[in-house]
Amino acid sequence: MQLFAFGINHNTAPLDVREQVSFPENTMEHALHDLVGRDPVKEAAIVSTCNRTEIYCCTDKPEDAMTWLADFHHLPTRQLDPYLYKLSREQAVKHAFRVASGLDSMVLGEPQILGQLKNAVKSAEHAGTLGLMLHKLFQRTFYVAKEVRTSTEIGASSVSMAAAAARLAERIFGDIGEQSVLFIGAGEMIELCANHFGARNPRHITVANRTVERAEILAGRFSNAKAITLSDLPEQLAHHDIVVTCTASPLPILGKGMVERALKIRKHRPLFIVDLAVPRDVESEVAELDDVFLYYVDDLAEIVKEGLDSRQNAVAQAETIIDSNVVDFMRWMATREMVPTIRALRDQGERYRRHELAKAHKLLEKGEDPKKVIESLSNSLANKFLHVPSSTLNHASTDEQDELVDLVNRLYQLHRPQ
Repeated sequence: MQLFAFGINHNTAPLDVREQVSFPENTMEHALHDLVGRDPVKEAAIVSTCNRTEIYCCTDKPEDAMTWLADFHHLPTRQLDPYLYKLSREQAVKHAFRVASGLDSMVLGEPQILGQLKNAVKSAEHAGTLGLMLHKLFQRTFYVAKEVRTSTEIGASSVSMAAAAARLAERIFGDIGEQSVLFIGAGEMIELCANHFGARNPRHITVANRTVERAEILAGRFSNAKAITLSDLPEQLAHHDIVVTCTASPLPILGKGMVERALKIRKHRPLFIVDLAVPRDVESEVAELDDVFLYYVDDLAEIVKEGLDSRQNAVAQAETIIDSNVVDFMRWMATREMVPTIRALRDQGERYRRHELAKAHKLLEKGEDPKKVIESLSNSLANKFLHVPSSTLNHASTDEQDELVDLVNRLYQLHRPQ
C-alpha cells in the first residue's frame, strides 16, 4: 500500500469541470464507504471545496482509485483524466502541507482551507476510513500549517474571496451604502461575505436559506436585516441590487427566467450577482441578460491576487518549512514500511525459541543432564539463526557476493578480518 493523492483544482480544471466532481456534505460518508469498499483502497479522505476536489488514500492500485472518481460521478474516465494531478508518496505529502498552509489556494495564504481540511478529516474519521497512515499525515499537516502561519507573513495583505466580492461591488456601484444586499445560503463563506458587506453599511440586508432558522441567526447580527426562505426568492429578488450566493445545492438556485422577471420589475436597473458555489447556484445563461453583472468564483482570481508580490518572501520561508517537514515525514514512512519485515523476523525467531525450548523441556523430563540440555539448546538455536544467512552467502552469485557480505557485516556488526 502506498500513500497517493489525486484531484483537480482551480489551476488544472475550469469551473464547469470542478462542479461535476464535487462532493456535497450529505454524500460524503457514502462516497468514502464506496471508495474504501474497493479492495485496492484501504484508507481515504476526500477534500471538496469550491476550488478543489482531492482524494488522499492508501492503495496499491492508484489507477483504480482514479477510475472510481469518474465512475462515482457518472463521467467517462477520459473526460476527467486531462485535468487530474496524480501525486504519490513524497509528492502527496508535500501537496497536503502546501494546501493546508494556503500556498495552493486561489487566495494565497487564505485560512479557510485549513478548516475545510479539518472537516474532511472529521468526515473520514466518522466514516471509519481514516487509518494510521492518513491520521499521521493530517496531524503533521495541521502542525505544518500552524508553523507556517506562525513563522511567516503568508496571510498578510491577502484579499479573501469575500473581500474581493465586496470590492467588486464597490467598483460597479460606488457606494454600497445605497444598495440592498441579498445573501443566499448561511454557511461559512456567506458569513464572511456578510461581514465584509455589512461593514460597508448597505441600505438593507436579506438572508435567504433553506431553513429559515439559520438565516435568522445570521440576519440577527445586523440591525437592518431580515431572513427569508429559498421559496421566497422569486418575489424578493427584484428588491435587491447585490446578490451573493453560496449554497450546497446540486442544482441552480437562480435560473434565467427568475432573473429575467426580476429585471423587468427593476425596470432594468443593474443587478450584481456573485456566485461562489460549486456546483454553481446561478445558471450560466443568466450572464446573457442585459443589466446583469454575473461573476463566478474563478472570475475573482485577479482581484484576490492583489498583494501577492509583497508575500513572495513569506512564500519562500513557508516552502523551506514545508520541505523540512516532508523529509521528517518520509523518514517516519520509511520506518513504518520496515515494520512488517521486522515483525516477520521476530516471529521467526520466536518460533525457533519455542521449538527448541519444548525439546529441552522433554529432555529434562526424561532426566537428561541439565548442562548437556542447555548446551544442546544453545547450539541448536545458534545453528537455526545462522543457517539461512550462511546458506545465502555460500550460494550467492559472484555479482551478489560483495553486496551480501557488506550487508551481513552491517546487520550483525561484524568486523571483517584484515
